[in-house]
Amino acid sequence: MNRSVPCAVLLGISLVGGGNPASAGDSADAVKELAPSGTLTVGVVEAPNAGAFFITKDRMSGQPSGVTVDLGAELARKMGVPVAYRIYPNSGECTEAASSGAVDVAFMPVDEERRSKVAFGPAYYLLESTYLVSGASGIESLAEVDQARVRIVGIANTTTIRAATRTLKNTVPIPARSVDEAVGLMRTGRADALALSRDSLRPILAELPGSRILEGGFQQTSISIAVPRNRPAALAYVTDYLERAKASGLVRQIFDKAGLQDEAVAPAGR
Repeated sequence: MNRSVPCAVLLGISLVGGGNPASAGDSADAVKELAPSGTLTVGVVEAPNAGAFFITKDRMSGQPSGVTVDLGAELARKMGVPVAYRIYPNSGECTEAASSGAVDVAFMPVDEERRSKVAFGPAYYLLESTYLVSGASGIESLAEVDQARVRIVGIANTTTIRAATRTLKNTVPIPARSVDEAVGLMRTGRADALALSRDSLRPILAELPGSRILEGGFQQTSISIAVPRNRPAALAYVTDYLERAKASGLVRQIFDKAGLQDEAVAPAGR
């Protein structure tokens, strides 16, 4: 079930360089198109461990935290509107919410199927998808994953599982609805390999003794800001916001706050 979590997470840091180059009237029209309800509703995706894309929730308050939470909060602050979050178990469901207008903005990995459903602005992070394999599997390379005996799990309706399916010849990934469910299949020995972005796999290593992350990858893409299609003013507004956020160092500060000091921010114009 999708959950709406009102929240106002302000970082105490702001964009440099002043406001948009557009007129005040144009900016107001863009804000209205981007958040027609008067509250900016941000779609985010939950996992057991937060990272460049996934968020977590506080066990007591239920409040979300993570990179995309802070990016959404800063966008709402810039717009001068409240922010609320809808939390999804995977990026596929979040994509559908953005496509239907159930959320006003989201951040998600890009592929051609998603481009037909939402309008993408710039990237804030470049990812590589690969496999985490169990110790019992004996797998040591990407080539060894592609065997009929290997049970691969991926997250349903995501760029990663689609890319894995395209590149595999001898086996087909099993779809799980969430990262938590996928890790459970690995933990109980019902899967040999987990397809996910490299940064998201790193914290899972400690949960699966003997597992390893393979060298190389089968997909390189970006995590980008997205809005519903046919909202050109909204797309222009979020594009300007994210490019300024990268140039000002805001995205770098958000990464550092999340403990992602070793992860690079996507370059300008991506």
